[in-house]
Amino acid sequence: MKASQYSSSKLLLPLAAVFLTVTVYAAGSSLGSDDTDFVKKAAKGNLAEVELGRLAVEKATSPEVKEFGNRMIRDHTKANQELSALAASKGVKVPTSVSLGEDVSVAHLKMLSGKSFDDAYIKMMVDDHKEDVAAFERASTGSQDMDVRRFASKTLPTLQGHLTKIEKIQSDFGGTK
Repeated sequence: MKASQYSSSKLLLPLAAVFLTVTVYAAGSSLGSDDTDFVKKAAKGNLAEVELGRLAVEKATSPEVKEFGNRMIRDHTKANQELSALAASKGVKVPTSVSLGEDVSVAHLKMLSGKSFDDAYIKMMVDDHKEDVAAFERASTGSQDMDVRRFASKTLPTLQGHLTKIEKIQSDFGGTK
């Protein structure tokens, strides 16, 4: 009897090691690298849009640009809350703050005022939202993770609405695309 107990415990030890290895791996990110990159970039982008929206509310002279800034704060805060919950469930750490001072175009924007600010902010938002829409379109169809795909698909119409709105504002202001 002792011999069979001894050999059973010899088998259990390697099985326990395999189980612990699998458990430790599961505690890390469960997303592939492309999905992880998308989630992290989307979170950083949401934070930046909120901060830029605050800047627009503070500095813009146009009521339309101020309202768009408010919309950025509202929509991107909501999207980031959903994305943060998704990221946490997948074991992905996302940024919780963004340093806009590192970006030369943002530093330039902070120095502007009046119509110059409005024009630069509008152009920045058009460019950013074109990139965002493209990234979310790719993730909505190409993500390996169903939850990431679902988040991208759900958020995409909001981003498309932002792009349509900011392009209309740009057109109304006589700007170029």
